[in-house]
Order: sequence, then C-alpha cells, then structure tokens
Amino acid sequence: MDKNELQKIKQRFGIIGNSPLLNRALDIAIQVAPTDLSVLITGESGVGKEVFPQIIHQYSSRKHGTYIAVNCGAIPEGTIDSELFGHEKGSFTGAYDSRKGYFEVANGGTIFLDEVAELPVSTQVRLLRVLETGEFLRVGSSKVIKTNVRVIAATNIDVQHAIQHGRFREDLYYRLNTVPIDIPPLRDRREDIGLLFRKFAVDFAERNRMPAITLTEDALNVLVNYRWPGNIRQLKNIAEQISIIESKREISADILRSYLPDYSESKLPALYDAIDRKTFATEREILYKILFDMKNDVNDLKKLVYEIIRHGPGAAEVHQGNAGFIQKLYQNAESYTSDDKITQKYEVIKPQPSNIQDTQEIIDESLSLAEKEMELIIKALEKHNGKRKSAANELGISERTLYRKIKEYNIE
Repeated sequence: MDKNELQKIKQRFGIIGNSPLLNRALDIAIQVAPTDLSVLITGESGVGKEVFPQIIHQYSSRKHGTYIAVNCGAIPEGTIDSELFGHEKGSFTGAYDSRKGYFEVANGGTIFLDEVAELPVSTQVRLLRVLETGEFLRVGSSKVIKTNVRVIAATNIDVQHAIQHGRFREDLYYRLNTVPIDIPPLRDRREDIGLLFRKFAVDFAERNRMPAITLTEDALNVLVNYRWPGNIRQLKNIAEQISIIESKREISADILRSYLPDYSESKLPALYDAIDRKTFATEREILYKILFDMKNDVNDLKKLVYEIIRHGPGAAEVHQGNAGFIQKLYQNAESYTSDDKITQKYEVIKPQPSNIQDTQEIIDESLSLAEKEMELIIKALEKHNGKRKSAANELGISERTLYRKIKEYNIE
C-alpha cells in the first residue's frame, strides 16, 4: 500500500501516527478486507482495537451489509446466547416473544466480537459451529438457521494462557486466528505520542472554547518516556485533565509529572480480565493447596507419633522411616513437642533441646490460613527474586490478586 492511500485511510478513520508497527497493522487489515477470512485482533486495553474491524468491513464486499459490534464482556452470562443467536417465545422466563440474535440480524454483513475471551465455554461451542458451518440454533429451538456473517474478534488477554487454564477453547482460537493483527501499545509508538497529545489537547480546547495547552521540551521528553499502561485512552484522559485544571497553557515537566501515576513499583498488565471476576476462585485454590499441605503434615506427624510409641524415640526405625519429616519439622517451626502423656513415657527426639515447646502453640500457628498464605507468597517471591508475574504463576493466581495480597499483608 502506498503512502497516499495509507494517509487517506488514517484521515477517514481518525487514526494518528506514523509508527511502522501501526502502519503494518493497517496494511494487514486492508489486505485481508476483501476476503471472508476470520480475523483476531490482539493488543492491550486502550490501543484502539475497535477501529480495525470498521476498516476491514468498509473495505470488504460486505460494506453495504450490517455491521454489529458486540462487547462480550458487557453481556451477562445468562443472556449471552440469546443476544448472539436469538431465542424462541417461552424458551426461558421473560421470553414473551421470539427474538432474532446478532448473527441472524447481521446476515450478509460483519459482526465484531470485542473481548471474545469473556465468552462462556458453552457459548464458545456455539460460536465454533457458526464459524465452521454457518449454522446455529436459537435458544429453545430445534430449527437450524443459516447465516453468512464475517466474524472479527478482539481480545486484550494472553489467549494461550487462557487456553492452558481451560478458559478458552483451542479449536476456536485457531478458527478465529486465521489472520492475526496485533496492535502495538503506545510505548512502542513513541514517535506518535506527541502528535496524539497535541490532537487531544486541540480537540478538547475547540469543544470547550479555550486556548489549547502546549508542552515545554522537558515536558515532551517526560511524556514520550512514560510507560503509558493505559495506552491511548490514558493519554487522552491526561490531556483533558490538564486542559481543564491548569490555568497556565504552557505545561512544564513538573506539572506533567503530577498527573502521571507512578507505575515504577507495580506495572500491572491488563492480564486476563475475567480473573477479576474469578478472584474468589483463585483464592479458594490457594487455600485448598494450603489445606492439602497441612493434611500431609498431619498424616506424617501421626505416623511419627505411632513409630515413637511402637519403637521408642531412640529406635533406628523411627529415624530412618521419618528422617525427611523430622528434618522438615525442625526447619519450619521454632518449637515442637509430643503429647504430654508421650513426653512422660519417652524422652522426646530433640536434635536441639532448646526447640522443645508446647504442642498447642504450634497447632495454633499452623492452622492460621492467613499466615500460611503470607508464607507461601513470601516464598514464591523469594524463589523468583521478587518477580511478581512469575510468583503469581507459581501460586496459580493473577498478578493483580498477588499485588493486593502483598498490600494486605504489608509484605516488603
């Protein structure tokens, strides 16, 4: 695609920037538009993924057909099938009449499924059938309906990670990902940041009839070198905040910095954002893991006590059969002892006599789930040298949940 045609597309759809990565994404969109291939658009939240399906639709043979954009994450799980595929009268409570779904309404056109990874697994099965055969059933109906719809999907999560954890079907991923388009984050388009800021500032000033703000050279350097975790959406928000709050129209670096959140300590990605809704499930998993480990320790302790009663504390069988657990016992706790009756009858095994304390103390300590959870988090962070993403993966929780737990337990 030549530069003039590319510039016309940018002007038509309000795209600003000359980054090679952005131009490459636009080039792929224009090349795939005349075909009927499914497209999967990936990129972080706020990079502008919603513009690319419109470009593909307008440059396709379906441009005179219906274009429908569906935010899959905004539709409740109980009604998503009805929204997409329609329903028959009386198929569920509140279905007072038959209704066409988006796939029926968009027949001959294009449907854009934003945040497609938010779809329930059961709906993913229905979607896969539409993509493979062009057929679907309304909710509550046995009549097969045909549709000719081009599907474009988008997501801001790591789909491979979702597949590994059973939240997204692998066969659907490969069916949607016929042609992938990756939209670069703003930090990879540094040459475009100044242009975008100026555009947002001028547009806001015109709408509100005020002079537009400008940046000093130092402020521009700060702007360009900031990480922009919220991407274009965050940049626009900052431009508008400064425009309305600051009385000075020339913005210095110090003023600009006061509006930029400090993400140096916690650069949380827009990871799997159904994880936020499943936080309870992930916390439950870590508690199950703690309880399972505690159960194993109790079983080992029962075995050790039995061997002491049977053979006596000094017997070789006790040390040989339970050496690993005895070592763990003295490593993980400050003090242990046996039951009072056993203490009276036998001399307690004590590699370090000063470590023998009251049994009730260790039982109270080991049954504290909060302390166990904090201990696991500290161990995971130490194991991965403070890398939170790796530690979160090790614990089986999201990085956002891990960050919240670190704040909650005040872990340094």
